[in-house]
Amino acid sequence: MTLPRSGSAIAPAREAAPPTPHAAGGLCGREPSGPLAARWERRRAELALVGPVRRRRHQIVVVGAGLAGASAAATLSELGYRVRCLTFHDSPRRAHSVAAQGGINAAKNYGNDGDSVERLFHDTLEGGDFRSRESNVYRLAELSARIVDHAVAQGVPFAREYGGHLASRSFGGALVSRTFYARGQTGQQLLLGAYQALAKEQAAGGVAMLPRREMLDLVLVDGRARGVIARDLVSGALETHLGDAVVLATGGYANAYFLSTNAKASNATAIWRAHRRGAAFANPGFVQFHPTCLPAGEASQGKLTLMSESLRNDGRLWVPRRPDDGRCPDAIPEAERDYFLESRYPRYGNLVPRDVASRAVKAVCDAGRGIGAGGHAVYLDLTEAAGRLGPDVLRERYGNLFEMYERATGDDPLRTAMRIAPAPHYTMGGLWVDYELMTTIPGLFAIGEANFSDQGANRLGASALMQGLADGYFILPCTVAGYLAGTSLAPVAENGPEPRAARAEVQARLDRLLGLRGRRTASDFHRILGRVLWEACGLERSRQGLTAAMDEIAGLGEAFWDDARVPGGAGELNQELERAGRVADFLELGELMCRDALEREESCGCHFRVEHQTADGEARRDDDHFAHVAAWIPGAAGRGPRRLTEPLSWTFMTPVERSYR
Repeated sequence: MTLPRSGSAIAPAREAAPPTPHAAGGLCGREPSGPLAARWERRRAELALVGPVRRRRHQIVVVGAGLAGASAAATLSELGYRVRCLTFHDSPRRAHSVAAQGGINAAKNYGNDGDSVERLFHDTLEGGDFRSRESNVYRLAELSARIVDHAVAQGVPFAREYGGHLASRSFGGALVSRTFYARGQTGQQLLLGAYQALAKEQAAGGVAMLPRREMLDLVLVDGRARGVIARDLVSGALETHLGDAVVLATGGYANAYFLSTNAKASNATAIWRAHRRGAAFANPGFVQFHPTCLPAGEASQGKLTLMSESLRNDGRLWVPRRPDDGRCPDAIPEAERDYFLESRYPRYGNLVPRDVASRAVKAVCDAGRGIGAGGHAVYLDLTEAAGRLGPDVLRERYGNLFEMYERATGDDPLRTAMRIAPAPHYTMGGLWVDYELMTTIPGLFAIGEANFSDQGANRLGASALMQGLADGYFILPCTVAGYLAGTSLAPVAENGPEPRAARAEVQARLDRLLGLRGRRTASDFHRILGRVLWEACGLERSRQGLTAAMDEIAGLGEAFWDDARVPGGAGELNQELERAGRVADFLELGELMCRDALEREESCGCHFRVEHQTADGEARRDDDHFAHVAAWIPGAAGRGPRRLTEPLSWTFMTPVERSYR
C-alpha cells in the first residue's frame, strides 16, 4: 500500500471526493500477475464481455478524434456500441496527429537485424529511463506488429523496399531498424486510415460525430463518469452529452510553454477539468523536448515547427569548435567542426534518445558554440549524405520535410546545413490510469497522450503513434467491455440534478471569464507563463528555480483574474473566450508541473535536476527513492472534487509501481 503525503497547500481543501475502485491510501494499477509475456492475453480472457444485443444499449462518449480517439470510436462502433465523438476541430482530419512525421515502431524484424518484442519492450523501457509501467510497455510492444498490419489493411501507403516488403528506418534510442514510415507524413496517413474507419461508422449510424465542440466539464453521478458538458464553439451553446462511460483522447499539454511543436489549438482543458473532478494526474513534470525543431525566429511567433527525428538517420549534428564562430557552415572546415553526439555517444551517435540529444544541444550552446540568432541552435547537416547517396534518394525518403524547411527558411537543406534547436514537444505525464486505461474516476478512461502509462520519463521517437493506435484499436474496446459488464448503471436524464449542477458550474466560469475587463489579453499571460516554464521547468530544473517559478506562476494566476480582458459574449463564436479558458487551465497546470519537478529529487529522462548529475554531466537517477509514478489528486487527502470557480490545492501520492533497474 502507499502513503499519501501532503504537498504545500495553495488554497484550503474542499468537499469530499467520490469513491474510487482503488486501494485506500494509494492507487492500484490492477496489473495481472505472472510472466510479462502472458499478462495481456490473461487479462483479456478474464475480462467480462458485453453481448452483441446489449452493446446497442450502451452509449459511450469519446472526446477527441485524433489517432487514439478516432480509432477508439470506430472500433467501439464496429463492435455495436453507440458512440458520440466530440472534437473541437471542424473535421477529425485536422487533429494534431497529422503532425507526426517520422514513423511508427513495430517489432517485425524485416531487416533481420535482431529485433523482437522483447527488444522493443526493453528499448522503450530504457528510453523512458525505467520510469514507466512495465506491463503496459510490454503490451504495447506485443501489439506493435498488429497495429502496422491493421494500417496496411486499411491502405496506409507505407514506404516499401524494391521487393515489396515494408521499408523501415532507425530512430533515436534503438540499434535496430523498426520504424515504418510514409515519407515524412506518417501521422497524416495513419490518421486518414483511422478517419475512414470512423467515417464508415458515422455513415452507418453507429457514431454521432460532433465537430466544433469543446469539453468543459465532466458529469459525475454516484462517483462515476456519466457524461460531459461541452460548448458548441460556433453557436456558444452549452450541451450535455451523457453515456455509460467517457473516453478522453485529447492529447498532451506541451502548449503550456506557449511555444511548442503542438498545433496552436492543442490544450489541456479536457484532462484538467477531469482532474478537477478528482482524477489523479501523474508525472506532470515529464515533458519531452524534441531536439530537431526550427528555432524561434521572432518575438511574435506563435508556435514552432518540427523537423522529424528521422533526419538524424542521414544528418549529422555539429557546431563550430570555436565559440562565437560567425562563418557560414560551408566555410568551416571539417577539422574545426565538433560532431558532438558522435564523439560523446559513439554507440548511438546521432541516434541517441531525444532527452540526451536535447541536453547535449543545450550544453554546446551554453558553452558559446551555438549558431544563429542568440546562439541557441546547432547544425543538422545532410550535405555529406546528399553527396554520398544523391539528392534524389534523400528527397524520396524525406521530401516533404525538405519542402517545409525551405518554405520556412529559404534555404535548401541539401545544399546548406539545417539550423535546429530543442523545443517542447510531447508530454509523458497525463491522467493516471490503471492497466485497463481507467482513471481514478470509475467509468472515465484516458488513452493516448492524455494518459501517463507507457512512455515513462522520455518517449522514444515513433512510439506516440504506436500507443495511440494500440489503445484505440486493441486495448480500450476490451477494457471498456469489462467495466460495462461488471457495473450496474442507473439511467441518467439530461435534466437530472448532476448534469444540471455541472452545467451551471460551467456557465458560472464562462460568466466569470466574460466579466474580466482588464487591460491584457489571455495570450499575454500565456506567453509569460511559457517563458517561466521554459526557464525553470524546461531542459534543466533546479530547486531554486522551481520554487521561484511556483511563486511567479501563482502571482501570474492572480493577475490573470484581476487584469485579463475577454471581449465578446458567450452565445457566439468567441475565440478569445476559448483562449482565456485554456490559459486559465494552463496556469494551474503549470504550477503543478513545477511542484512535481520539485518533488522528484533525481534526474531521469527529460527531467534533469542540476543538483542530481554525474561528474560528466549525465542524469543521475535515484532508484531507491524515486522509481515510482508520482500521482497528484486535487485537494487534501480524501477531499474533492473541485468546483470550476475554486482555486486548487494538491495532495501527492506515490503508487507502488516500481520499475526494473
